[in-house]
Amino acid sequence: MAQSSSPISGVAERYAGSLFELALQANSVAKVEADLNSFEAMLAGSPDLTRLINSPVFSSEDQAKAVAAIADKAGIIGLTGNFLRVVARNRRLFAVPGMIRAFRQIAAEHRGETAAEVTSAHELTAAQQTELKAALKSVAGKDVAISVTVDPSLLGGLVVKMGSRQIDTSLKTKLNSLKLALKEVG
Repeated sequence: MAQSSSPISGVAERYAGSLFELALQANSVAKVEADLNSFEAMLAGSPDLTRLINSPVFSSEDQAKAVAAIADKAGIIGLTGNFLRVVARNRRLFAVPGMIRAFRQIAAEHRGETAAEVTSAHELTAAQQTELKAALKSVAGKDVAISVTVDPSLLGGLVVKMGSRQIDTSLKTKLNSLKLALKEVG
């Protein structure tokens, strides 16, 4: 695991590493990964939940109660549910998105894969995801687990982050480059 100078990254990596070790011992890595993906989807779809995990105004008790209720309602129980409760009690909810990314990366490495974060302007079809995985596999030399998010502001194209590499083929970036080039000429 790469060391980072960011304290949030360090916290996220330590918690994710601990969760992965527990999931490995319990033979439930896939279940934990699915639960974390569900929680991440809830975060993406709820500004209120995002505010709850990021705001220092809420006490650890309030955060723990809210996260426990949300996890129970969503069916996130067992190891992942307990993990989220511990994170809330320790006032580390702000780092949950980083913990999820770090857990995905650790799990992918354990399976002999590399992880890639893909941001697209629109939802990718299953065929497009399969084609993208094949293209990334030829670059990485091993299987690639992709995590896709949608950002309509890209207008078109993709941004792919794989390890320390980033490939940006978005229309937004191309238009910004053209805009800069035109300013230099004019």
